[in-house]
Amino acid sequence: MTAGTPAAPGLSLSIGPDGWLAEGRGVLRRPSPNHDQRPDDEDPCLLVIHNISLPPGVFTGDAIIDFFQNRLDIASHPWFENIRDLRVSAHFLIRRDGTVVQFVPTVLRAWHAGVSSFEGRERCNDFSIGIELEGTDTLAYTDAQYERLDALAAAIRARHPIRAVRGHEHIAPGRKTDPGEAFDWERFERGEGSHETTHHRHHPGGR
Repeated sequence: MTAGTPAAPGLSLSIGPDGWLAEGRGVLRRPSPNHDQRPDDEDPCLLVIHNISLPPGVFTGDAIIDFFQNRLDIASHPWFENIRDLRVSAHFLIRRDGTVVQFVPTVLRAWHAGVSSFEGRERCNDFSIGIELEGTDTLAYTDAQYERLDALAAAIRARHPIRAVRGHEHIAPGRKTDPGEAFDWERFERGEGSHETTHHRHHPGGR
């Protein structure tokens, strides 16, 4: 796992005017070069939940961090040839122990959604914030991840006018499947205590 002290359950988070989380216990900054300005400096209104593990199903080491920083050693695992030429990022990663790693400030555009659409509008990167959960579509996420996702979503809502939360699978149906059947949307909705727009079943696909 990433070096650092695991997050404490229920620990609150806050995002500053610059779009960065306040550093502290269980919060790491690992800036990624894979970002740019949002068109017209648009304030994001959509939160997108993803999953990632590198290589797939492996939850040790810092391959995800290295990947988002364009420093991944492709020769270290045969599967990495599949992503050799990709340049991507998310705003946040929540590791299995609840550690939050931030790569891009929320005021800037991370490259996480790809070809996507929400409520008829394409290019979701322009107006969204991306959170990666370390995991797979079919393996249960940890209690620590749900707790930190709850705190992180609350911090994002306090900083930006988020009005909907979707999975990557809902904004890129047929192309993406994450966060998958393993993600408990009802648990997330209860924990975050926000509007019904957070629940994908109310707005299938968000289209």
